[in-house]
Amino acid sequence: MKKPLVIVAGPTATGKSKYSVLFSKRHNGAVISADSMQVYKYMDIGSAKITKEEMQGVPHYLVDVLEPKEEFHVARFQSMAKDALRDIYEKNQIPVVCGGTGFYIQALLYGIDFSSGEENNNLRQELQCFADEHGAHALFERLRAVDPKSCELIHENNVKRVIRAIEYYETTGKPISLHNAREKEKESEYNFAFFVLNDDRQKLYDGIDRRVDEMVEMGLFDEVKRLKEMGYSKDYVSMQGLGYKEVLDALNGDITFEEAVYRIKRDTRHFAKRQITWFKREKDVVWIDKSQFEYNDERILSFIEEECKKRNILC
Repeated sequence: MKKPLVIVAGPTATGKSKYSVLFSKRHNGAVISADSMQVYKYMDIGSAKITKEEMQGVPHYLVDVLEPKEEFHVARFQSMAKDALRDIYEKNQIPVVCGGTGFYIQALLYGIDFSSGEENNNLRQELQCFADEHGAHALFERLRAVDPKSCELIHENNVKRVIRAIEYYETTGKPISLHNAREKEKESEYNFAFFVLNDDRQKLYDGIDRRVDEMVEMGLFDEVKRLKEMGYSKDYVSMQGLGYKEVLDALNGDITFEEAVYRIKRDTRHFAKRQITWFKREKDVVWIDKSQFEYNDERILSFIEEECKKRNILC
């Protein structure tokens, strides 16, 4: 029999962590974070990392476990998440994957193979140098010339993924979008329920703006300043995260603090929009529009439970 798996996903600031914890407390669950930033130590405010109090005693995996100097990418997430799943299943708990990084969730759910296409360090270095000299947009246009489909799925500022897509094409002669599409057609090895939380667009954006203001009040600028003093610069993948790169620019004197806050709000809203677009492409997703439940936590949780019962995840 396939093992159970619950996914609580959605754009930023929709309450994913809260519902993951509430569900886990009721049904002996454990949470696996599918977030590209909460995995890092010392990066608490800017990543909106769940606190010990908010965890309410529920075990959480892939939170606060890596140093900011370490690289964290989809293949590493997949490996670490599988290790977490084994541990959770051994304890006869239900794993709840919680996060907004759609590609991470997809990779875990369908076991996407990342071993195809040998790494080419020389080519990777050449592409990075090209991006540094000519900019992210010029690199993105190089990808468009060989794999336009990937350009619909990858943001041009995500230089690392753009480089990987070009590298894959140059190494295999085939677009990585075709490879990923084939991998996505795999049947999942899990008996899963995939929930995506959403909200009225304006309320979502207003919530994002409020969250950023709260981050600033909690000491976001001091947090980034400490990281800078520890030697972390924009050369590290972790410091390219939303909220960190903008504050770092302000601390370096490249922009004003007011401009940094404006950019964080603007880019986080754009990010949320891309997250929604990604999840709309996913199959077998159960959408939860919070407004239709009148923002009642108990009603939302009951709906999640009923859907899990339909899939024999809960008795």
